[in-house]
Amino acid sequence: MEEVALLLLLVQLPATAILLSRLLQAPGRQPPLQTRSPTPDLLGRVSVIVPTLNEAARISPCLEGLSRQGYEVREIIIVDSRSQDGTVDRVKAMQTHDPRFRVLTDDPLPSGWVGRPWALHTGFLHSSPDSEWILGIDADTQPQPGLVASLIQTAQQGGYDLISLAPQFILKELGEFWLQPALLITLIYRFGAAGSAADGADRVMANGQCFLCRRSLLTQLDGYTSARRSFCDDVTLARNAARSGAKVGFLDGANLLKVRMYEGMKETWQEWGRSLDLKDACSTPQKWGDLGFLIAVQGLPLLVTLGIAVYLILGGAATLPIRLALGLNGFLVLIRFALQWAIASSYDFTQARSAWTFWLALFADPLAVYRIFLSSLRTPTQWRGRQYQPLSASPSE
Repeated sequence: MEEVALLLLLVQLPATAILLSRLLQAPGRQPPLQTRSPTPDLLGRVSVIVPTLNEAARISPCLEGLSRQGYEVREIIIVDSRSQDGTVDRVKAMQTHDPRFRVLTDDPLPSGWVGRPWALHTGFLHSSPDSEWILGIDADTQPQPGLVASLIQTAQQGGYDLISLAPQFILKELGEFWLQPALLITLIYRFGAAGSAADGADRVMANGQCFLCRRSLLTQLDGYTSARRSFCDDVTLARNAARSGAKVGFLDGANLLKVRMYEGMKETWQEWGRSLDLKDACSTPQKWGDLGFLIAVQGLPLLVTLGIAVYLILGGAATLPIRLALGLNGFLVLIRFALQWAIASSYDFTQARSAWTFWLALFADPLAVYRIFLSSLRTPTQWRGRQYQPLSASPSE
């Protein structure tokens, strides 16, 4: 047991130092964005693009939220990939109230492209050249009034070329309230809280659910071409932009954007879990290094703490390495409890039926890290109802 404790200390001590260096940036991070009113100089600055594929059941709040944005939005382009469920009919109904909406049907998916970046690329190519900004919005989001004006003014004041937002998540069921926060923590451990400065282009984080980019930067990057093969195209594109010298921000948008991503624990595990490793946006050493880091600081602490406690209760020798390992892992568990409280504002509890399980998400941490491991081993062949041949691409492509 003493040898195991020494091995744990050897691995976990440097990982804990890295974790603390990231978390200690939180007090200096940019505050959450707030609602802002548009000003006359913003007139017609933004083209909004919404990629859709069979979104009829959940797109209405997105369309209604976009219709409440001000005159800074020039056009709202819905790029539909031949939906069969009435998605287009819902958009056309909205057109009768707001002429800024228009529907495009993208061309058949070319070889080597994933559906989402292809739809966004199509929308970019068909957007007005007079729009200074391109805003990608997912169909499962609920934009709040003042979202777009806040984004543009924040970008102008901060000198950003690209901004994406961390939303407020709408959860409902017992299982998803237990699992989803543990999956979210894997991102915070690796990249810090939203609003924190990234440690280089390869550590940039992004969220394509709300992704604002200067048209000039997208033109420089040839639209979404550099992320065409990526199942995490948002992070891939943001990192490519950062490598080109662009100023990229990932900020807290919980006050301005809500999202109902998945229905229940099973769908959360399958759909979100398969891309959280971000393998399409990083090198192989970075992917496995991040996984090892997560195992050390998130997957093991609760198990080690409980295991050593049982060992000591059963009469095991409390040697110095064992006491140190217990103290270190207990400290990591305390950090995790504190983070659970800190991320509570990232969740909308108003529709919850089993919100109490949110506070038990710590016990899902080993499962969340295991899901990252599984995703790291596999290349997706199915996404949003589409089948793909195995794709491969370097993260710098």
